[in-house]
Amino acid sequence: MTLAEAKPIADKKRELREAAIARRDLMPPDDRVRAARKIAASTFPVAVSEGAIVSGFSPIKTEFNPLPLMRVLAKAGARFALPKVMGRGKPLSLRSWDFGEPLVSGVWGIREPGPEAPEVAPDILLVPFAAFDRAGYRIGYGAGYYDMTLAGLRAKKKIVAIGIGFALQEVEKVPVEAHDERLDYILTEAGLVFAAGHA
Repeated sequence: MTLAEAKPIADKKRELREAAIARRDLMPPDDRVRAARKIAASTFPVAVSEGAIVSGFSPIKTEFNPLPLMRVLAKAGARFALPKVMGRGKPLSLRSWDFGEPLVSGVWGIREPGPEAPEVAPDILLVPFAAFDRAGYRIGYGAGYYDMTLAGLRAKKKIVAIGIGFALQEVEKVPVEAHDERLDYILTEAGLVFAAGHA
């Protein structure tokens, strides 16, 4: 794909991203809290074995809050990781973390484990998105961190990537580029809206 061909896709993604985030920003805070609780109370799409490492994320601004779900997974025996941004063009470093352990302010003020936290290779990743479609594709914030991270992990081991967010972030179709990694599941407060191989 030439640069001229790629630009319209980037532009379309930006438009979809901005519109979806605008819808999310208008969502009342109480509705966001209820949505997070509803997902936490719903059936998780995969079994979580004792000691499985689940990578969560620290929400920013009006982003979906995965912490209620992570607390439920902790009761099932999950261990956790949180992402650390290592710089533009680099995959995320997924660092061991548990409830009660301190976090530091990273890039864009995102809360992340400190530099002493060991890097781990998760079994399950909870993946945020700005927008998603029912084919299992997502639009992030444009830097490609999760696409690089998922590609790297999938080259090494079997992982499960689960997009979580609000139903109003759905779009009809995400324009897909060669580097875009498809999610295995997408879960919103409306339920499971995508499962790879079962769509």
